[in-house]
Amino acid sequence: MIVLLHPRSTKPKNRRFPLAPLALGAVLEQRGEPYRIVDGNLDDDPLATLEAIHRETPIELLGVSVMPGPQMVAAIPVCRAFRERHPKTPIVWGGYFPSLYAEAALNAPYVDYAVRAQGQWTLLELLDALRDGGDVSGIRGLSWKGSGGAFVHNPDRPMESPDAFPEPPYHRIEAERYVLPTFLGRRTAVHEASVGCPYSCSFCGVISAYGSREKMESPARTERILRGLQREFSIDAVQFYDNNFFVGEDHAREQMERLRPLGLSWWCEARIDAMLRYSDETWRKIRDAGARMIFFGAESGSNWALEQMNKKLTAEQTLELVQRIREYGITPELSFVVGNPHDPARDVAENLAFIRKIKKLNPQAEIILQHYIPTPQRERMYGDVKVDFPTTPEEWASERWLRFTTRHEPNLPWLPQGLKRRIDDFETVISARWPTMQDHRMPAWGRGLLSSLAAWRYALGVYRAPLELRWAQSLVNLRKPRLESL
Repeated sequence: MIVLLHPRSTKPKNRRFPLAPLALGAVLEQRGEPYRIVDGNLDDDPLATLEAIHRETPIELLGVSVMPGPQMVAAIPVCRAFRERHPKTPIVWGGYFPSLYAEAALNAPYVDYAVRAQGQWTLLELLDALRDGGDVSGIRGLSWKGSGGAFVHNPDRPMESPDAFPEPPYHRIEAERYVLPTFLGRRTAVHEASVGCPYSCSFCGVISAYGSREKMESPARTERILRGLQREFSIDAVQFYDNNFFVGEDHAREQMERLRPLGLSWWCEARIDAMLRYSDETWRKIRDAGARMIFFGAESGSNWALEQMNKKLTAEQTLELVQRIREYGITPELSFVVGNPHDPARDVAENLAFIRKIKKLNPQAEIILQHYIPTPQRERMYGDVKVDFPTTPEEWASERWLRFTTRHEPNLPWLPQGLKRRIDDFETVISARWPTMQDHRMPAWGRGLLSSLAAWRYALGVYRAPLELRWAQSLVNLRKPRLESL
């Protein structure tokens, strides 16, 4: 029996399909391997579940999906305890964390192998090797512990399109429990129609984890999977988890033609410059296919900062995009990475002014502000910062580094506390002036209260210490109506 563990990573109301275990389960199922998926977002005691499985059928291999942050914190005690009880069972970590920090993962005595990037074929080859005597030296995408404690990193595995793999086996999970209300609809699913990213932004970890190629699945496969979810679970909305849902215009047009008959409402991520090249006809197809909100990495309103990010984008293109998308009634969600290490004061001032320009052009545009938190790069990190990253999972799980990975009050030497407070205060004012449409449980009275209280601050540019807005946000959150399905 192979067990795929998805440690808890979020609150129950935010749980979504465990896409990584489903992808691995698909190739195991295709080959006829016995396996189980254990999801900590549903299971309050995954260790007890593992023990119950092991008593029934001994676990041959435990595969664990690990993201930095809460999921890794949840993974550590389960893996440590399982190793103590079953010292001969291989434990394999895969996902974003071991793809970026393979050596840190292997420094844990309870981790035997780290799978980097796409893991489907790597997992099958690892199983074969372990059954045939243990020679793993030829398995691409695998990191492991060699003789004398040395770490061995086999060559990277070339990325493949989702079409190269079987479709997710939703029947192997309690799929109904993942189809939950969101701002998009009452029954929202998630799907990933591509993997990787063709861009090389110097603040982002996707390239370091998955390389610089994006592989798209065919529009026919996307339609087939979503139609199946609609038939089996009555979904009415979907969140696409691709780093870039739109790349080539021809692919986008076919995708929209196939999505439109499904009548789904959806959210996705896209590049500003790529979508500016699309024709008006393609934009209409995107609107008519159900696009309700599109996330864009604007990242900065300053061209000098965008150049240092290797974003290959200009602030003028962002302004053009927010005007154009308004014509089609689609809400743009724009993220900004604020706190340039070379000149944080200038960066903060210019970004706050730029966001005000955006709101003037398109008041419905939603804004996400992030302090710049570095992730390892294959070349150099944005801002030329030097960070001594932790070398063990336990250190990554410490309070200091958990705050770092979750962007919760991180201690950043290049961002003085006064500037950090200014960013946070501005975010409080703007989020109150225009409450996000994504909070589908916020009552109308709460939206009206927040917007009214924040109006004078935003109009006058007074952001400092918005205590009354934080109090009002707490009040609204406390008095939200609860949905039965949550």
